[in-house]
Amino acid sequence: MAEKRDYYEVLGVSKNATDEEIKRAYRKKAKECHPDLHPDDKSAVERFKELNEANEVLSDPDKRARYDQFGFEDPMGGMGGGGNPFGGFDFGGMGDIFDQLFNGGMGARSARSQGPVQGNDLRYELRITFEEAAKGCEKSFEIYRNELCDTCKGSGAKPGSSPVTCPNCNGAGQIRQSGGWMTTVRTCPGCGGTGKVIRDKCTACGGSGRMRRKRTVTVKVPAGIDNGQTIIMNGQGEPGMRGGPSGDLYIVVGVKPHKLFRREGYNLMLDFPVSFVTAALGGDVEVPTLSGPVKYRIPEGTQPGTEFRIKGSGIQMLRSTGKGDLIMKVKVEIPKRLNNKQKELLRQFDETTSDKEYDNRKSFMDRVKELFQ
Repeated sequence: MAEKRDYYEVLGVSKNATDEEIKRAYRKKAKECHPDLHPDDKSAVERFKELNEANEVLSDPDKRARYDQFGFEDPMGGMGGGGNPFGGFDFGGMGDIFDQLFNGGMGARSARSQGPVQGNDLRYELRITFEEAAKGCEKSFEIYRNELCDTCKGSGAKPGSSPVTCPNCNGAGQIRQSGGWMTTVRTCPGCGGTGKVIRDKCTACGGSGRMRRKRTVTVKVPAGIDNGQTIIMNGQGEPGMRGGPSGDLYIVVGVKPHKLFRREGYNLMLDFPVSFVTAALGGDVEVPTLSGPVKYRIPEGTQPGTEFRIKGSGIQMLRSTGKGDLIMKVKVEIPKRLNNKQKELLRQFDETTSDKEYDNRKSFMDRVKELFQ
């Protein structure tokens, strides 16, 4: 026979625990290890008996005092190897407590199952263009959802008839079964917990009370929305049951990539190619934006990778009139497939230059000289 565990250890309290602490610990563990919650665990009943035995002793001041003094070998109750030396525990005395702890909770759930139930939420993935996300738009699309049957108005019963009280549970929505000291409660299989059954089913929906329909939904997409963000349309999901509210429609926005721009927050990023002549001499260029091209002056001596910022030409901020910026990164392009005349002109140009015109090259060559001196 397994060695008995210390009662304080069973309840998870210290030997100095107050009566209130013992009471709270017992209630907590009783809810956790009740056999009804562990139907596949064969040892659950024994653990539950052990818990109740520990509580029966430690919650009684006289029995607790004897246990603290003699342990399981109580001279007034006999040796403690077999049963409880402090007097047998009566499971019948716990019936009302556990009916409240467990069966009452199940009854509450059954009552809720007979009351209003909110409808299911729906999800739709909406694809829009880069410009539509930046400026906002209005989009219409079609969804399928289960709606109340027009014929039976959601009751599931044939017009002119009504659901009747379930004969299995007498309208309770649950079946109670008692086995010795334990009472179990389960949802009635005949009515699914509603307490009602349909004898004459609606021919339009087959008794489900629902019909699948296609609906057109129109949504206003706010300016500045980004890829992956969600728009919630309250009440546009499936209708509730027994007068419950409708669910919501979650619209997940997917933004198509742009051919020129990429987005970083509310800023637009643009790689802008310029000729090496424009980079060297400077000049006016036309820069594309979401609102049309704008003129911009490239300064003389602009280096590859230089970034210029055009204020207010980015994405409109959500729920704001402000806008981000357009950040233009210069890409200096070296010409290819030059003819002989162009090559000769470049050679003549190169012969007229020195390191003083090239800051980076001069700095690099100076470091090279220092390295090999």
